[in-house]
Formats: sequence, C-alpha cells, structure tokens
Amino acid sequence: MSPSTNYGQFVVDILARTTRTSGKIDQRVLRRSLGLASSYLVTDVTMNAEEGLNTWRAGFNRLVDVMVALHARQELEVDTVSTASHACSECWSVAGSWREMDECREGVKAIATRLKGLLDANGKTYHGQAIYAPY
Repeated sequence: MSPSTNYGQFVVDILARTTRTSGKIDQRVLRRSLGLASSYLVTDVTMNAEEGLNTWRAGFNRLVDVMVALHARQELEVDTVSTASHACSECWSVAGSWREMDECREGVKAIATRLKGLLDANGKTYHGQAIYAPY
C-alpha cells in the first residue's frame, strides 16, 4: 500500500527549501504549489479518509498565509492571486465531483473568502489588474 499524501507537509517542505536558499519567497514556486491544490485534495482525501481533509486544508491555508504576508509587504504578484483563484475554482469543481467530498467545499469556501479579502473593493481585480474568475 502506498503512503498517503499530505499537502500540509508538502507546503512546509517546499517553502522551507525555497526560503533556505534565497531567504525570500519565490512566487513561481508558490504558484506551482497552488496549482497542485486540486490534485492534493483528491489524493489527501482518498488516501487518508480520517485526516486527508485536514492535511489538504492546512497546506492550502499555509499558502494563503504566505500570500497575506506578501500582500501586507506590498510584494504579492497579480499572477499569484490569479493562480490562487484558479486553484480555488478547480478545488470547488473537484469537491463537487464526488459525493464523499461534499465536506471539502466548506474548506474551499473558507479559503476563497480569505483570498477575496486581498482583492480590490470591486472583488474582481488586484491592484487594478484583472484576476482569474471562473465566471
């Protein structure tokens, strides 16, 4: 049997590795990590029914924590916000594809709400630039 995946641990490991070498967050790595959110949602939840949702949620929330910190320092890139929005959309779709994953949608909704707090007042742009929106 294969060991279960753990998005939370993956995020900690990848952030530690990238900051250890340069001392700062490489937003390309952050975007790649965000892009894996829907895959980890499937593998974490299906390979570890008891804790998978928590490990996935921990990973995605850690990435959003980093985004919030970058936003506060005026360093967050529009592409990173757009990638996070796209990742939320993908996770929402994945969570809706299996009845067993209905509970996951609450986690996606909570993360999307945090991300929305970073947007401009119109809720559709970040620093005046359009971001990915599913509709």
